[in-house]
Amino acid sequence: MHGPDKEKTFPLSHYNRLCFLKNIITNPNIIVGDYTYYDDFEDVHNFEKNVKYHFDFTGDKLIIGRFCMIASGVTFIMNGANHLTDSISTYPFAIFGNGWEHAMDGKSYPSKGDTIIGNDVWIGYEAVIMAGVKIGDGAIIASKAVVTKDVAPYTVVGGNPAKEIKKRFDPQSIERLLEIQWWNWPIERITKNIQHLTNNQLDLLV
Repeated sequence: MHGPDKEKTFPLSHYNRLCFLKNIITNPNIIVGDYTYYDDFEDVHNFEKNVKYHFDFTGDKLIIGRFCMIASGVTFIMNGANHLTDSISTYPFAIFGNGWEHAMDGKSYPSKGDTIIGNDVWIGYEAVIMAGVKIGDGAIIASKAVVTKDVAPYTVVGGNPAKEIKKRFDPQSIERLLEIQWWNWPIERITKNIQHLTNNQLDLLV
């Protein structure tokens, strides 16, 4: 055996509220890596409903790496939610037409680019990830955190706005983990190292 079938939507027998996320995504602007799972108290199809303001015309992507863990109620706020902030008014006059349709001529709404979640990232219950945020490999986002800024690899953040709570490992260990990128190993090697991946002794990895 070399782990669960990554192409299976529901990897746990008789349980349909946890899915391998890439197998249910329909939006081409949401890209999810193998073995990343989403757990929902009601219906796993709520995931795409919780990717908010993700309009085709904005063109931004939500990119999630491999082996991530996403809890129920996690929300991603995409660039379609943005309003002008350096103008006299933030009001979106142009969308209402009737003489206001040219309000945005020669202007554009702000965009912070793609939202990118690394590999082996744990995002807790009802956390909110704002547009354009980059979350590094191995990070942990606490429940109900509101992440407005990038999160460094192997960093634990929490609160509103989210702030660093601690690093998961010392700088040398983080550097080594980012070098080995275990999530990109062949599944056979990952399976061989399962016992070592669930402890904190890097020297035991083979």
